[in-house]
Amino acid sequence: MRQGHPAPSYRLKIGNRDITPAIDARLISLTLTECRGDEADQLDIVLSDHDGALEIPARGRELQLAIGWAGADLVDKGTFIVDEAEHIGAPDQICLRARSAEMHQSLRVRVERSFHGVSLGEILRQMAVRHRLVPRIDAVLGARQIEHVDQTNESDLNFVTRLAKLHDAVATIKRGRLLFLPIEGTTTSTGEGLPLIEITRAAGDNHRYHTSDRDAYSGVRAYWHDPKRAKRRAVLVGVSGNAKRLKETFANETDARAAAQAEWRRIQRGAATFELHLALGQPLLAPQTPVRVSGWKKVIDDTAWLSIKARHTMTPDAGFTTLAEFEVAGVEDAEQSSVHDE
Repeated sequence: MRQGHPAPSYRLKIGNRDITPAIDARLISLTLTECRGDEADQLDIVLSDHDGALEIPARGRELQLAIGWAGADLVDKGTFIVDEAEHIGAPDQICLRARSAEMHQSLRVRVERSFHGVSLGEILRQMAVRHRLVPRIDAVLGARQIEHVDQTNESDLNFVTRLAKLHDAVATIKRGRLLFLPIEGTTTSTGEGLPLIEITRAAGDNHRYHTSDRDAYSGVRAYWHDPKRAKRRAVLVGVSGNAKRLKETFANETDARAAAQAEWRRIQRGAATFELHLALGQPLLAPQTPVRVSGWKKVIDDTAWLSIKARHTMTPDAGFTTLAEFEVAGVEDAEQSSVHDE
């Protein structure tokens, strides 16, 4: 821990039992990786077993974690299930890996279903009911009409991820809720707005800004099958020239256009990225958090950023640090679009 700075703090529970006092002196490292979308959040803990007094925890144990700084409210990071444990040495250590408890096993079972003439929201609400989740679906996304979509030998987890990619949304499960929100929607699982986090260069140890040619792709072309003409047709979002071609052939023009717009927005968001290692960890940083930075180059400071991944680490030597990845926020749909034969 650096002199003059507050001490890192955390709380780890097994069920309702706070085990922080029992493991604090043994803690070698605690790392929480928070991800966007269907990738489960991951908690890695390494404990010293120098005296052989620790038991290797059984898989399936439930852990609850909160992190932050001494003297301030800790930030609840959710519940995790231990699914890997190992004992290594010398020196003897116990390594635990736990993943967010929300990814129910039932979500991974492959099924066969088809949906016709329903809203996207209705498909998602049916899924939530099947897995005893509370649906929280963006109203605009939920109102979109789905002419036809098949779920063929596909798990609900993969299906909802595919729907999210098609509609440029984030699909995830947090605290018993199935969330389906715009990828730039900055709200929590309970619907509260995520606070804008402002970061100055004084808080960061290392950074990496990367930009690519925004005009590398002039647009996106997606294909769909037109049953009336019995041929494959294309919808172009943006302008022709160096347009990216999507490989999948969609069932109808609506889906093809949505997929092309979603891919166009992804291209724009990826036009610049920013990675930042915070010497003083920021527990509020999580995927979807809006961020403003200052103290770097003007082009970096003037960009509105959106957090896509955060890795929080606590060690006795380095204290509490955060490694965050950001992409560009505030991108818009392409102004031009057209339909044409292949």
